[in-house]
Amino acid sequence: MKYRKEVATTAGALACALAIGYVMQGGQTTTSSSDGFQGAPLANAEAAILDVGAITLTAAKFDEPQQSENAPSVAPKIAEPAAKAAATASTDATETAPLPEAEAAATCEISAKARSVAAAMVKLTLAAPCLPAERVTVHHAGLVFSQTTDANGNLNITVPALEKEAVFIVAFTNGEGGVAQTTVEDMSDFDRVVLQWKGDTGFQLHAREFGADYNSEGHIWSGATRDATFGVTGRGGYLTRLGDPSAVDGLAAEVYTFPVSASQSSGDVAVSVETEVAENNCGLEIEARTLQTLSGKDITSKDLTLAVPECDASGNFLVLNNLFEDMKVASN
Repeated sequence: MKYRKEVATTAGALACALAIGYVMQGGQTTTSSSDGFQGAPLANAEAAILDVGAITLTAAKFDEPQQSENAPSVAPKIAEPAAKAAATASTDATETAPLPEAEAAATCEISAKARSVAAAMVKLTLAAPCLPAERVTVHHAGLVFSQTTDANGNLNITVPALEKEAVFIVAFTNGEGGVAQTTVEDMSDFDRVVLQWKGDTGFQLHAREFGADYNSEGHIWSGATRDATFGVTGRGGYLTRLGDPSAVDGLAAEVYTFPVSASQSSGDVAVSVETEVAENNCGLEIEARTLQTLSGKDITSKDLTLAVPECDASGNFLVLNNLFEDMKVASN
């Protein structure tokens, strides 16, 4: 039989802060498979209930992996061409001298830009010519996820905004980074919920609109994300996945958006956090953070730690309800 263990959580949330070298003000934080979402039989058919252990709301830490104390320090990439030029000049006086320091710095300048687009989304672009194929962490109003620049040091992504005055901080592991800001005029037209985690935990965000069953038209999850056109036209919500899935121990997030001001339907939207018991997480404690903003108002945050059952329960799903405020929608 297919089995989903539901776990209700009603405890309060803990506030969290991101120590990333910048101070932001203006917003308040109150503390796939195409075959569908399938369960699997319990390994022990007599085990009618999975032992999910304790679900603790706690201050989950989503830090980038720390460099080992014995590992060699990484010199800024700007130093490499300068060193090569200096070595060439010392062996052959006729070679061209290296670029002046100010000119070299200009060619390695990091530039971040943000532009508001439809459905309260933001086009975020980053240019870091001296940091190609490097991991970068994006911070926005409590939302945190990892990305990787391309071979030219560029990054182009679209991010759901959580605040009208949206500030984005991009930070590289060497301490360099940039800040971009934009105004999202239609922020009040959308409700948003966020689930974010670190590493391969198996967490998933699920939204079932107006009583929809799993794998039906109104079931929105990583296997059926839709796109922003549903939000713009009021036909329903959509899911945005953020983060580089190839990054080891990367920070990832899923954001569900619903167009409360333009919805063509009315009723409740049930949002849950789910995870499959699998080889990568069975018997472990896994951590996640949720964020929620209704019509662009104050952001609420909850951090949780979930004890996953042992591996003999692999293939079954844990469902965490009551982590979010009810999303009640009136048709327009």
